Order: sequence, then structure tokens, then C-alpha cells
Amino acid sequence: MLTVPKSLEETLEQASTATLAALKDGYRRLQIELVIPEIALKGMEIAWQFTPLFQEYGAGLKVLFPDTGAAALARREWGEIPFKVSDLGSSRTPVEMKVNDDDQAFLVVCPSAVEVSQVEKLCNIAGERPVVLLIPQLEDVSIVGIGYAARELRKRFLSTLETCYYFRPLEGAVVLRSYPSLWQVFLEKEDEYELIKEEPQKPMGEALERILTQPSSNEEEGSVLPKPKKTSLLGNLQKFLRALSQ
Repeated sequence: MLTVPKSLEETLEQASTATLAALKDGYRRLQIELVIPEIALKGMEIAWQFTPLFQEYGAGLKVLFPDTGAAALARREWGEIPFKVSDLGSSRTPVEMKVNDDDQAFLVVCPSAVEVSQVEKLCNIAGERPVVLLIPQLEDVSIVGIGYAARELRKRFLSTLETCYYFRPLEGAVVLRSYPSLWQVFLEKEDEYELIKEEPQKPMGEALERILTQPSSNEEEGSVLPKPKKTSLLGNLQKFLRALSQ
């Protein structure tokens, strides 16, 4: 049974297991979403912990960062590695020029909405080769927008991505998805997390609010769940993030 991880280390272990399971089942466009403040700043350190998942590809793995500076830093920090490290490029250096026949799998680290067109090109060119997006932030409304172009982007590309792992700690609650499980919402009760809802689609906005305030099966009809207390889970995760940089 899936449980709420209590540290970033446990979170990454769950994410690794879910990613391997999704790859085994034939999914080729995956994303690992960790909705934790400042976690994208530790993308390089976290990406390093995911590279063993692609050990079978050897030199066929290509790890891609959003820009040349981040890629160069990773090459310097990681030293001798059996795989390739590059960047997503730009309109001046199209990603098409960077995908070779011997590239067999791609790990894309912290792509933002600025790079969404390059990520889409990469996925199209990769074909049946796996592309795993680590901590993507592809739907920044200020960049992608909310009009026709944004809707078409979601319909054409973003909807093709399978979230194999999703972890979002809230104040007193957690939204979690670990493939092949459904989307799950947990509420903190007496230092433990109780599963209160499972959904086939990601619960967001008003839908999530309704879940968090729905009547409890143990309460009288018309009552609502008690207001969750502030949890220490997010604080523990932030401590783990700080430890990565030491």
C-alpha cells in the first residue's frame, strides 16, 4: 500500500520505483512532478540520483538541461560518466541537431515553459525512445498563456505526458500519485496521513478543495473534515534539500 513519504529521500525512492514500472509497461513520455518550493534549484543533484534508472542504456542515455551553463556545471560536478550531458538548445541551435541514432533514452532536467517547444520537438523526434521529464514546469500561465494557443499546446503535447510520480505537500494534506496507482489525497491526522480520496485524474483547484472539505465517513452528514494542522512534512523536505548542497 502506498504511503506518504516523510523525507525527500523516500520521495525519490518512490519516484524511481514508479518510473521503472511505467517504463516497463511501455510508457515513453513520462514526467516526475515534485511540487516542492525551491526544489528546481537542486535539479542537478536530484537528476544524479535518477541516472542509475537508465543503467541499461549506458552511453545511450542523454541527460538534457535547459541551458548550456547548467549542462556544463553538471559535467564538471559529475566527472567521468558513462552517459552524455547536453542542453535543450534554442531556436538558434535546434534540438533536432542534438539527437543522434545512438541516443536511446533522455532525462530532461527541470524544463520550464520557456523550453516547452524544444521539449515537444525532442519527444516527437525520440519516437519510441523513452523521454523522462524530471521536475518539469511546462505550464507557466504567464508564458504559455490561457488562450487558444495554450489550449492547443495542452491538447497536442502536454496531454500526451504520463505523470508517473506526483508529490505535492500542502498544509496538513498531501496529493500523491505513484504509477500505477490512482491519484490520492491524504489528510494529516494525529501525526499520520489518512487516505481520504482516490481519483482517476489529478485533483486541482475547486475539485481538490471539495475533497479536503468533504464530509468524513465517520462524521455526521453535513459535517466537514476538521481544518488540518500545519504539518512538519514540508519542513523536513526543505531540510533535506539544504543537505544536498552541503
